[in-house]
Amino acid sequence: MEKNEKLNCADEKIKTEVCQILEQFDKDKQHLITILNEVQEKYGYIPKVAQLEIADYLGIPLAEVYGVITFYSRFSLEPKGKYNVSICLGTACFVKGSKELLERAKQRLGIEEGKTTEDGMFSLDTTRCVGACGLAPVFTINNEVYGKATVKKLDEVLDGLMNNKE
Repeated sequence: MEKNEKLNCADEKIKTEVCQILEQFDKDKQHLITILNEVQEKYGYIPKVAQLEIADYLGIPLAEVYGVITFYSRFSLEPKGKYNVSICLGTACFVKGSKELLERAKQRLGIEEGKTTEDGMFSLDTTRCVGACGLAPVFTINNEVYGKATVKKLDEVLDGLMNNKE
């Protein structure tokens, strides 16, 4: 099977699954964020083919769907890794050294903020606050909070995940 045929099959599968999600909602654009949330939960991001299906179903321009996705940081246009590493850059964390954590994570993972490693294991993001300012600086991995973080602690956690071949 050719690569393009595989993509087409994958796109068809996504279209079918997104249509099943859309059937739960009437065609009112007030449901856009809820629909996007459902798709994000299913895939970990919002694929282009899903965006097209959503726009068509709700009768709105693709640009409007894209605008909502890019406005809310919760939504992603790219697949996330098995482990989503997020460094808090909120004021308390930044003052206590989270910038060094971010630089170390970039170095260790070999990716920039907003990207995913080629093997699909790690994604790297930043956030402005996780509500744990008393534990600053913090980073999260798949929503698990690591407080009073140091570069050494980040290295230890990443080492453990990298050595876990599950």
